[in-house]
Amino acid sequence: MCIFCKIVNKEIPSKIVLEDDDFIAFHDINPTRKVHVLVIPKVHFDSFQFVDPSIMLNMTKFIQKIAIELNIDKGGYRMITNIGEDGGQEVSHLHFHLIGGEKVGRLVRERE
Repeated sequence: MCIFCKIVNKEIPSKIVLEDDDFIAFHDINPTRKVHVLVIPKVHFDSFQFVDPSIMLNMTKFIQKIAIELNIDKGGYRMITNIGEDGGQEVSHLHFHLIGGEKVGRLVRERE
């Protein structure tokens, strides 16, 4: 069982932002920015490549609710998903990084 499935099953503690019957959002344990939340479906899909497209409709609505909950809906945010090993995916469970709370320009300058 993957680490995210263990979080879904409450076998591993997490700081939950929002949860419903199908999805869960929780704070990343190693945040890269002021707001860094992981959003996952409760049903295991290895990556975006294998997800049923109908799941994405409801996941979109869920992510929009999270953005409002975290008060980043108006200022803006980034959503990132990595697909497969070559795409940088570290956990084989579909997940989106929802990152916000800072201007993108600041992200670029910090890396230079």
